[in-house]
Formats: sequence, structure tokens, C-alpha cells
Amino acid sequence: MRWMQPPLAVPELNYQKETGRILRFIRKTVQDANAMGVVIGLSGGVDSSLAATLCVRALGKDNVLGILMPTSFTPPQDNEDAKALASQLGMHTKHVNIDRICSSFFTDLQINAENSFSKMPAANIRARVRMIILYYHANRHKYLVVGTSDRSEALIGFFTKYGDGGADFLPIIHLYKTQVRRLAEYLKHIAYKPSSPQLYPGHMATDEIPIDYERLDRILVGLFDLKLTPSEVSKLTGDSVETVGETLRRFSISKHKRAFPPNLSRPNCSHRLHE
Repeated sequence: MRWMQPPLAVPELNYQKETGRILRFIRKTVQDANAMGVVIGLSGGVDSSLAATLCVRALGKDNVLGILMPTSFTPPQDNEDAKALASQLGMHTKHVNIDRICSSFFTDLQINAENSFSKMPAANIRARVRMIILYYHANRHKYLVVGTSDRSEALIGFFTKYGDGGADFLPIIHLYKTQVRRLAEYLKHIAYKPSSPQLYPGHMATDEIPIDYERLDRILVGLFDLKLTPSEVSKLTGDSVETVGETLRRFSISKHKRAFPPNLSRPNCSHRLHE
């Protein structure tokens, strides 16, 4: 076995250095795009809270716009957490309830959003509506859209393609969820609130990911950072080979979400501000 020291753990960060590294990345990205600032969706969760905090620190509160985009079934606490964060950071916000916009899609497409066959397609419409709203404000203000996905979600494809996966840059996608929570705690913001995408009533992250994030992150570290076999990861984490295999399967079937669309050329993929 190539890795003999149990238990397998998510690497600790030097929080001060990591914060500085991310702040420099945000400033350079915005400067290189000749943008005036950034827009970010605020859900009240740990990922968007951390990303917003870092953007305000990097660019100043007047150059960060937060958009709250709840539905009728968004838990009130999520809205309150998002508002409290924005108030604490002193950033500008806008509030857009997406119910009527999504209802127009459902009506014209003849979708019953509660039907089991339409539940996830309807959920993805909600995520893509939010992306459209963010890009409207980005275009209007000459801003960039901040993506809030983390490494744990990205590796298993736990995001909507051209929805919450639609962004101009991703400041925390190199961090596992465990690391996101630790860094958020270091910066004294929401850290351990359960993940709840709320793309349908009662929607929780645990509806779709195979296990809780602490266990998932250890498996991902073993598979992708240490390059261990599923059997080795299973022995070091205590999770079954089947669970490790399911994590690897989710990575494999979601590759298209992380790749540039297939084409016959070799396009220049460098980012340009949308006009």
C-alpha cells in the first residue's frame, strides 16, 4: 500500500496565507477582465458567504453586489442569514423572488414541477433562472459573476450546468467543503450550517450526495490528491468499497460538466468580459 498512515484526513490550511492568495486571485481576475466589480448570489449558505466575504475584502464593499433569489419554499432562516451577512459586510444587495419567473417556464413548457419525472428538470430551471439574473446585473454594471462552487461539489458534479455552474470565475473551487467551513470559521462567518440547495421544497445536499461532506472529502482526498485505489481509500476511511466506487462513478459521469463543450477546433478559452 502506498499510503500507510490512517486516518486519511483533509489537509489543514494556513488560513492567513490562503486568504491572501485568494484575495490576490480575485483582484487580478477582475483587473484582467477590465471589470468594475463582481456580482454574487447570496443563499445564506457557507459557500456563498465565504465567497462574498473574500470578494468584499479583495475589492471593497462598494464593488460587490449580492443578489438574494429566494422562492416561496426557501427557508426563512436562509434569507435571514443572507441578509445578516450582507449587512455585516456592508455590501449592496438586491432581492428577486424567482417564483413567477419559474412559473412562466413551467406553464409554457407544460411542466408539473411536483411530478417525480419533472422534479429535477424543474429544479435545474430554477438554478438557470438565477444564473440569468446574475448575468443581467453583471452586464448592466460591467461586473463579473462569482461562482461559489467548492471542490467537493465540482468533483462529483453536484451543480447545475449553466446554472450555479455558470460563472466568470471560481474563487473557492480549489477548496474541499471541509476546508471551506474551516476558512469560513477562521473569517468568523457562517461555517457549519447544513448544505441545502433548496431547488425544490425541502431540498438538502444529502438528497443527492452519497454521504456527508466530512466522509466524502476524505474519500476525494484519497482518490484525487493521493491517487489511491478505491480499496486503499476504503481501508483508510472505513467506508465501504461500494461507497468509494459510487463517489468515483459520480466523478466519471459528471466529466462533461467540468469540460469545455466538445468541438473540432482548439478554441482560445481565456475569459473576456461579456458585452
